[in-house]
This record gives sequence, structure tokens and C-alpha cells, in this order.
Amino acid sequence: MKDKVLEAYSRLAKDYEYHVDTESAFNAHYERPAMMKLLPDDMSGLAILDAGCAAGWYTEQFVNRGAAVSAIDLSPEMAEAAKRRVGGKAHIQAHDLCEPLPFEDEAFHHIVSSLTLHYIEEWTPVFREFHRVLKPGGQLLFSVHHPFMDFTLFERPDYYVREVLIDQWDKKEAGRVEVTFYRRPLQQVINATTEPFTLERIVEPQPVAAWPESSPAPRWYERLMKQPHFLIVQARK
Repeated sequence: MKDKVLEAYSRLAKDYEYHVDTESAFNAHYERPAMMKLLPDDMSGLAILDAGCAAGWYTEQFVNRGAAVSAIDLSPEMAEAAKRRVGGKAHIQAHDLCEPLPFEDEAFHHIVSSLTLHYIEEWTPVFREFHRVLKPGGQLLFSVHHPFMDFTLFERPDYYVREVLIDQWDKKEAGRVEVTFYRRPLQQVINATTEPFTLERIVEPQPVAAWPESSPAPRWYERLMKQPHFLIVQARK
């Protein structure tokens, strides 16, 4: 599974670097505004881990808000794209979240993981490491596919199982890419989170009014106003 994810996102790195910020309404006008709303406007003096940084959009936002940022991604190509975005303003490296994190205990005030964890089967060791590197009172904020979305959109027969699903993406740079991820019920998301953390809130975002007419609208805008596509979880150490 890891090899499939690595292959897909290494191929997708140029699309994330050059196109996602402006052409993917699901990111720019749906997931990202909802996530950023839950974070401080002023991050001066805060240490942030961007866990699954892709091409570095979140990394750049945190830097611009004054944070000291470390960012990691499974794909070396994504990590290099993030470095090109922020230069030497953040510490960025390729690293597998399923392996022990290369950081000291209690190193971060916030961990932010955007649309990454559904590529990982077992969350317990990942969350154990997140808990280790967070400071007391530190915040974990992550987004994943909404269980309702995966269950209905892929027409699965059993909501309660954790299973592998495969999607097909068509991108400008990479062409047709097979993207593999895990679907799991809501109770697994919440129970895995609350084993080491205290749950503060869940958010089922709706798109912002600035959703562009061409990317894609109005069909997806209207659908997302009524049916959740992503799930955001905020928790505290």
C-alpha cells in the first residue's frame, strides 16, 4: 500500500505544485478555509508540524503567520516542491508517518495533517508519535475523507469494515493516476483519536461562497452544501 501511495503522489507532485492551489476547488474553497479557521491568525513563537505537507501550501501559510515550521511528506518529490515554495523558511524532509518521527519529545505546539491519514491503515502508532512530539496542551488538527462520502460515493456494501478503495484521477501533469486509500467508519476515526487525545470538535465543512463557476460548479458546490466530502477533527493533548 505504501508503495502505491508513494508512486501516485510522486507522480502528482507537479500538479500539486503548479495547479492545485488555483484549480482544485475542493482544496482552495472547501478543505483549506475550514482548516485554517481553526488555527491562530498569529502563530508567532509557535512550533508547527505539517504532517503530510504535499507541495507546501499549509507550510507557507504557517510561515507567513510567523510560526517555526517543520514539514514532512512521504514523497521526496513533494518535499522538494515544498522546499521550492518556501525556500529556507521551514525545515522540510521526506519521511514516512508510519515510522518514528525524527523530532524530540514535546517539540510542537500544533500538528496539522491535511488529507493524509486516510492513506495509512493503522493510526495507533502514528497518533502515539503525534502525542509524543506535541507539547502538553498542544493541538492536533487533521482532515480526512468523510466516512459518509466514501461509503456512498463508492457504493460500498458494508459501512463498518475498514477497506482499501481505489480512485482514478486525471491531472494536467500526471495524466491518469490510480489513487489508493483506506475507508473506515466514523467510530474508528473518533476512537483512534480519543485513545491518546481529548476530542475538542469535529467539523463537516461546507464550501465557501467563492467557489468558482468553472471548477467544478454548480453541481459539486450544491452537493457539498448538503453532503460532506471531508471530515475535520480537532483534538488536544
